[in-house]
Amino acid sequence: MKYDVYGIGNALVDLVFEVDEKFLLDHNVEKGLMTLVEEDRQNKLIGAIDINENMMKGGGSAANTVVAASQFGGKCYYSCKVSNDEFGQFFLKDLATNDVDTKLTKDTAPDGITGKCLVMTTPDAERTMNTFLGITSDFSVAEIDEEAIKQSEYIYSEGYLVPSPSGREAMLKGMEIARANGVKVALSFSDPSMVKFFKKEMEEVVGEGVDLLFCNEEEAMLYTDTDNLLEAREALKKVANRFAITLGKNGATIFDGDTFIDIESYEVNAIDTNGAGDMFAGAFMFGITNGHSYAEAGKLASLASSKVVSQFGPRLETAQAKDVLDHLLG
Repeated sequence: MKYDVYGIGNALVDLVFEVDEKFLLDHNVEKGLMTLVEEDRQNKLIGAIDINENMMKGGGSAANTVVAASQFGGKCYYSCKVSNDEFGQFFLKDLATNDVDTKLTKDTAPDGITGKCLVMTTPDAERTMNTFLGITSDFSVAEIDEEAIKQSEYIYSEGYLVPSPSGREAMLKGMEIARANGVKVALSFSDPSMVKFFKKEMEEVVGEGVDLLFCNEEEAMLYTDTDNLLEAREALKKVANRFAITLGKNGATIFDGDTFIDIESYEVNAIDTNGAGDMFAGAFMFGITNGHSYAEAGKLASLASSKVVSQFGPRLETAQAKDVLDHLLG
C-alpha cells in the first residue's frame, strides 16, 4: 500500500479568532454550529474583526484528519479543490509542508475563490463556524484520483460534502472504487447539522454500511433515532462494521467489530474545541493502519485530541504529534 488514508473533502482556509457572547448576538450568529454563508455575509463578519495573517490555518474537516495522520507518520493523499488565489496557494503549501500528496498544484489550480471558514471561539471553548465554500462547493468526481484510491488502505470522507449533489456523487464514486479494489471505507458524520438536516442524503452515502464510522454522541443518536448512547451504539452496528463515538470530556467508546472499548479522556484546560473530532479520527486511523490495536489507537486519539483543544486551531504541529506518540510508546 502506498497510502494509509486517502481523504476526500472540502479544502478551506480557517480564520481562527476569539469572540465573546456579545459578538455572536450582535451579529446574529447561531452559536455552536457550522453554518454555510454567502461571501458577502462572511466579509461583513471579517470586517468586524481585525484579521491578520497569523489567524490563517489550513482547514477543512477531512484535510485536518489526513494531516493529523501524516504528522504521526502515516502516508496520506487528499483530493480537494482550491483556486489559484492567495488562500489556495496557502492551502496547497500547507498540504506539502505536512507531506500530504494531492494532484492539484499551484499551476493547475483553476480560477475562482478558495473557501474560507471563520472559526469563532467563545470563552467557554465552544467553536462556532461560518463557512463560505467558494470553489470547493464544486468539488466533484473530477477531483477523484482512482489510482491513489486503489493504492490506499482506507478511503475517508467527511460528512460536510453530503449537502452538495456533486460532492455526494464524488463520495459515492470514491467508495465504489474503494470497494471494488478491496479498500476499506471510512466516513465521518462531521457535524450534527449534517445528520439533522441532510439525513436522507447521509443515508444514501452510508448505503448498506461502511467499514469504519466516526461520530459524536449527538450525531449517533440523531442518525439512529434513539434517545441514549446505549441504544445508539447498538443501532450503529447495523450500518458500520466498526465505529468510534466521541464523548467530549467523557472520552470515547469504540466498537472493534466484536466488543466495545471505553477510552478515557485526558483532563485539560480546553480553550478551543475546533478540530477535536478531526484529530481523533486522524490519530485513530494512523494507529490502526500502523500496527496498533483499536484500544491503543483510541488512547492515542484521545491524547491527541486533548492536546488540540488546549490551544487555538484545529491542528497540532508535527513536533507536537511526535511528542504525543513518544509519550504513549514510552
